[in-house]
Amino acid sequence: MQEPSKGWPRAETASEHAACHFCDSLQKVVSLEEGKDAHCSVCGGEMYENRKQSLQRTISFSLSALLLMVLVIIFPFLSLNRSGLKSSMTVWEAATSLWEQGDQMISVATAVFIVFLPSLLILSLLYVTIPLSLGKSLPGMVAIFRVVSMLKPWAMVEVFFLGALVSLLKLVKLADIAIGVGFWAFALLMISMVGALGSVNYFEYWDRIEAVRERMRKETFS
Repeated sequence: MQEPSKGWPRAETASEHAACHFCDSLQKVVSLEEGKDAHCSVCGGEMYENRKQSLQRTISFSLSALLLMVLVIIFPFLSLNRSGLKSSMTVWEAATSLWEQGDQMISVATAVFIVFLPSLLILSLLYVTIPLSLGKSLPGMVAIFRVVSMLKPWAMVEVFFLGALVSLLKLVKLADIAIGVGFWAFALLMISMVGALGSVNYFEYWDRIEAVRERMRKETFS
């Protein structure tokens, strides 16, 4: 039986104290077994945790999300059949159609928040987590992880999915609707994105990044 992790790697120069997110009091950083969390001794708020196999879970969910994003772009989201007239549309085609109809702002927002930003977020997570799992550091890793922190609130796949469900309830009264592969791929994409981001512990990842960079600097100058 595999021994539980006693804590993630930390750089020698890492601070021995961390500030509580809730009351700003300084607390000593202690190593945690997987599945355990640390709480502030002053206010009781959770400061950080050692999530089980956080790197592996993030990589798995991110790879799944990347594959599902490809399916979302390629396959029809839904098909309409009204009075014998059939039409189908992918998410990308919906954005281009809005542009052609003169709704440029909505078209750009759809493309950016539903395709580009989530894709960039997924690729950024993979760029950071895969090398970390191998004990490596790639150029720009710190900047890329900052991008992950900034993009997290703007990946609005669940908002789009909720809007699509509301639209389906209205369209079902006007035409026969067939849900396409893109719809189910999008539903799974939403779950994968939540899983990938939910596996990220920013306190742990920053420690891991600094520890790997410190070790590689020592190897370079040794």
